[in-house]
Amino acid sequence: MFNNPFIKQLFGSFLDLAPILGVVLVFQVLVIRQPIPDVANLIAGTVFVIIGLTLFVQGLEQSLFPIGEAMAYAFARKGSLFWLLTFSFCLGFGTTVAEPALIAIAQEAASIAAKAGIIEPGDEAKASYALGLRISVALSVGFAILLGVLRIIRGWPVYYPVFFGYVCIAIMTPFAPVEIIGIAYDSGGIATSSITVPLVTALGVGLATSIKGRNPMTDGFGLVVFASLTPTIFVMAYGMAI
Repeated sequence: MFNNPFIKQLFGSFLDLAPILGVVLVFQVLVIRQPIPDVANLIAGTVFVIIGLTLFVQGLEQSLFPIGEAMAYAFARKGSLFWLLTFSFCLGFGTTVAEPALIAIAQEAASIAAKAGIIEPGDEAKASYALGLRISVALSVGFAILLGVLRIIRGWPVYYPVFFGYVCIAIMTPFAPVEIIGIAYDSGGIATSSITVPLVTALGVGLATSIKGRNPMTDGFGLVVFASLTPTIFVMAYGMAI
């Protein structure tokens, strides 16, 4: 039974989740010293999480990773820098604007901004604010992936643009509206979530593998740090602009 890849992945997902469950149970029983509420729903929810995590990992391995690597190979063989950079930008923009976490956080930020009087309390104003926030983050990730791909092609060290990005954040922070700074700093983590990271990683590794003189380990990784860094800059700029 354990020779079946799906069963093995299910067991692996359970092992990944086991430390979290252990911490919750230990603190609930030994520290808080209260009975675990609704045990049946807790068990059912845990089973759903394990199955969902297993299906998610299977989907990454069977679709997103191969697609990203195959397209990286194809663009590298084509030899067109323009189309490769265009594809990189569109990939970063498209995956980010569809991130469920970003959609949810943008809506929550719009509601808080309306309550704080930063924007009008109407639904139209909140929708416009949330959309603007999503577009800002998506544009920033598109630019970040474009920059990361250019870095791989040119062979630049990863720490140069990262250092420059943090300097920009340090300079912009005192001038950005106080209400937007927290959202800006969180936006990088929100942008690099379940959809963006697998495709971006596959793109970087595939590109580094297909270019002569590049090492997939040292050159293929590093795109995600750009995708988590630039949203902070773009969102603060968005807050300053509105």
